[in-house]
Amino acid sequence: MKTCLIVIDVQESFRHRPFFTDRDTGPYLSAQNALIAVFVKAGAPIVRVFHSDGPKTAENPFAIESGHVRPLEGLADFQAAASFTKNRHSALVGTGLDVWLTRHHMDRIVISGIRTEQCCETTARHASDMGWQVDYVTDATLTFDMTQPDGQRLSADDIKMRTATVLQGRFATLCSVDEALARLGEKVAA
Repeated sequence: MKTCLIVIDVQESFRHRPFFTDRDTGPYLSAQNALIAVFVKAGAPIVRVFHSDGPKTAENPFAIESGHVRPLEGLADFQAAASFTKNRHSALVGTGLDVWLTRHHMDRIVISGIRTEQCCETTARHASDMGWQVDYVTDATLTFDMTQPDGQRLSADDIKMRTATVLQGRFATLCSVDEALARLGEKVAA
């Protein structure tokens, strides 16, 4: 079984949004970088996905023209097996990633990146529906507090728990970093 790591939207663009905080960035980057290091060591493919949309101006942090659609500072440097730029929530819509995964005979994908409940969760659901086995490493995803429709704050931790709840057993196998790495080791040894 072939496995690849998908690193979704880990880009400087987020630092230029009003909701961005460094509060959880350190632990997230530690988890993300641990996944990257083991995939690199194992020679397993890592796919990088960036997000770009909105007005094509320097003022829009998600526009290529801003210079912020680049790896987030602190992300481990790695040679991507493939890179894609998306303009939808799912990394599988209009990018060619699905074609790449199929051509490279990937059976399992490991989801990581920014934002937990948005592009990461959407990609996990989409990938599952398309037939891939999905490992979702919640600790290797990052999100931010949000305001609910009733005006109450919803913490990033609560958002991560909600995402884990809706994905587990239906769209993905929830994995800690260590579990995802152990599952990769099993596949590399096979």
